[in-house]
Amino acid sequence: MSELKRCDWALKNKLEQDYHDHEWGIPVHDDKKLFKMLILEGKQAGLSWSTILSKMDTLCEAFDDFDPRILVSYDDTKIEALLHNSGIIKNRLKVNATISNAKAYFKLCENFGSLDNYLWSFVNHQPIINKWTRIEDVPSSTPLSDAISKDLKKRGFKFVGTTTIYAFMQAVGMVNDHLITCAFYDCSQL
Repeated sequence: MSELKRCDWALKNKLEQDYHDHEWGIPVHDDKKLFKMLILEGKQAGLSWSTILSKMDTLCEAFDDFDPRILVSYDDTKIEALLHNSGIIKNRLKVNATISNAKAYFKLCENFGSLDNYLWSFVNHQPIINKWTRIEDVPSSTPLSDAISKDLKKRGFKFVGTTTIYAFMQAVGMVNDHLITCAFYDCSQL
């Protein structure tokens, strides 16, 4: 039996393969999951996604599964405890950004009804379907990720640079960047 053809980036290890096969590129419309992925992509800045995947369980446990209702109540004691947790990315700016992003999330929802409605409005509520044949052709950012990044920053979000936002868009299926040769190319169009 031949092995499934996957996008080139998902060939390094089992964690990346599982993530690629079961999550990456599948459209997400649940606000809590969208927020969680936005935070996790921000935590990746300067690191590999493999690092995030390897720490996923510990990160989710330490940050109450990135529930914004809980995150907004974090105080200095909680922040210090997080910074002493060896299972997370111990970067004070990223920890503080998680909390401030939760606060910004609620303001955004007041204006747009939901994070889902806000984000997906940038793509007319339909995934952008690309037709890449080589991993080298897949961009790390686009004018659209530039615009979303700029708007999120204006609304008080942190660690939402254009490259982070493009990776987020790929992760939550706003853009389908599976290679056309990938066995999962059509699965992301659900």
